[in-house]
Amino acid sequence: MSRGTRSGRPSEARTRLLGTATKIFYAEGIHSVGVDRVIEEARVTRATLYRHFSGKEELVLAYLDQADQGIRAQITGARSPDASPEDDVRAVARAIADGIRSPGFRGCAFLNAVAEYPDPGHPVHRAVLAHRQWFLETVTELLGRAGLEPADAAGRHFVMLRDGAMAAGCLFDPELVCETYLNGVESLLRAGATASRA
Repeated sequence: MSRGTRSGRPSEARTRLLGTATKIFYAEGIHSVGVDRVIEEARVTRATLYRHFSGKEELVLAYLDQADQGIRAQITGARSPDASPEDDVRAVARAIADGIRSPGFRGCAFLNAVAEYPDPGHPVHRAVLAHRQWFLETVTELLGRAGLEPADAAGRHFVMLRDGAMAAGCLFDPELVCETYLNGVESLLRAGATASRA
């Protein structure tokens, strides 16, 4: 992966490069943005870019890694040790909805990236699949703790609700999309509670 400084902390130039790339890749797409544009907007030299990243692909992977870390922190931050499992599921769903309502929302960075990298063997495609596997396992575990059975089917259902909300959230009224998404999560929880009582 990319290199930092001797102290192990990323250099200011690397941070600026990755921040610039993240902003432009997310807003405009990955293939439509060349390294020259990133270099220019980050106000660094070409040599600086290649000192920190071996090329555009490594920069894209760093962008997705940063997005992955952000989503993991968002999900961890939404959960509470004092909350019921059902409330943890609701909190995670609300955190996702908050992201959809945020200014500049353009959908899921991972779904956007995989649309540009359809080859299953490509490192970017594999990074997207790894993130999605983690997300599916995380919500499946949450839903299992909330008593939904089979938890794997409930997890897939939750992920599909989330994917639909992410796709629709940048096309239609995000408030309406989030209301529909959160109602879908509530329906999923109610269906699981009904099934567990049967």
